[in-house]
Amino acid sequence: MRKNRPVGTATSIDGSSFSFHAPVDGLELQPGSYASVGEHLGQVHTVELVAGERGSVQGQGMLLEGGVAPFHDVTIGRADEARVATWLEGTRPKRAGLDVGELTTEHVRFLLDAGGFDRHTFFCGQSGSGKSYALGAVLEQLLLETSLRIVVLDPNSDFVRIGVLRDGVDGDVAGRYRSAVEGVVVRRGGSAESERLHVRFTDFEAEEQAAVLRLDPIRDREEYGVLVDLVEQGLEKNASSTGEIADRLLQAPDPERRALGARLRNLGVHRWSIWSTGDEGSIQDLAGAGGPRALVVDLGSLETPGEKAIAAESVLAALWRRRAERDPVLIVIDEAHNVCPREPADEVTALATERAVQIAAEGRKFGLYLLVSTQRPQRVNELVVSQCDNLVLMRMSSAADRAYLAETLSFAPAALVDRAGAFRPGDALVAGKVASHPAFVRFGPRIAEEGGGDVPSSWAEGL
Repeated sequence: MRKNRPVGTATSIDGSSFSFHAPVDGLELQPGSYASVGEHLGQVHTVELVAGERGSVQGQGMLLEGGVAPFHDVTIGRADEARVATWLEGTRPKRAGLDVGELTTEHVRFLLDAGGFDRHTFFCGQSGSGKSYALGAVLEQLLLETSLRIVVLDPNSDFVRIGVLRDGVDGDVAGRYRSAVEGVVVRRGGSAESERLHVRFTDFEAEEQAAVLRLDPIRDREEYGVLVDLVEQGLEKNASSTGEIADRLLQAPDPERRALGARLRNLGVHRWSIWSTGDEGSIQDLAGAGGPRALVVDLGSLETPGEKAIAAESVLAALWRRRAERDPVLIVIDEAHNVCPREPADEVTALATERAVQIAAEGRKFGLYLLVSTQRPQRVNELVVSQCDNLVLMRMSSAADRAYLAETLSFAPAALVDRAGAFRPGDALVAGKVASHPAFVRFGPRIAEEGGGDVPSSWAEGL
């Protein structure tokens, strides 16, 4: 156990933050570390050399215990692990706690507040930071410790095995997890019919079908009007396939319907394997109230970018249309810079982005909570990012990205955000409603098997 070692003096003029001055020799206070500040516990945010004063540093931090009176020149030193562990135990949420790992500065377990996921969460880190692994650990704990429904848009097939225990996991955790994942459903393109990822074209609203067909209500007003009439009349609902819909339109007596059929054929949309007509078990159905405890939509198994965009949009649209049912759902959007980008590249992605923005702005009152994950923070729609009240930040070398996050998500201390440039794989800054305080956390081992996987590096082993 580390003993408190006074290394300097600290002052607080507001009873919530403090500044300190200390010698460099023997310094144990670093950004993110915990300090005994007189009789109180604090967390250091910044440490820098004192200009013109050799061998001294100055810094700032926040007091973790409330109701502190202002003070001047009290001793400050590194807090020992027992003190930190005792404080964390006292601040643990009365709601479910998610044991995701331990503090990077101490050998102390750290629990996320599961109830904090009723706010939107931004989860980011560059390639190789351990982002997908850490996100999987969070989802496993939510499955294990809560009853919250989860819908995952999974573009890299990273979470398709979240219902399969990893080798070496046994005992009580294994038993509990097996029970928790009985309700996990994975839908993949090209799978057997009972597990097939499909979307009913005839369930789309007119604006969704128009986006798929690249129809503009002004520029293509005749075709758009015909499409609206078809949707309202339900004339194609008894078709067995989108190919049959195209054939019927091409054989129609009026030129506007034939033009719409030609558009469908020319775009090749009718050949996409994602479409179904009257089939049960579409992802629109599964995303609604009464659906599975966890639904993983394996976008990575679909062949074309268009199909991936349609699947993502259809899930978000289905959840938004059924918002009045007030069924709490955590909507996980991995690689969100592709699903709800700042600058959508096509009509379907623009519609998906609009749905994500609606959920970000108004979804919480209907029980729709976002968890948005990305490697590229500045490429995600800024209205989605700005509505997040939680941050899980892993290694991020880009200074511009760190500055953007610190400015947009101001609840995370900028000085701690900036430390993400030096994180090791698996390290993260956790801040917001899911944490008792902004904390540096190292994610622990997974319970379930990972999906996806890195490309083998055997090419580097020589000939």
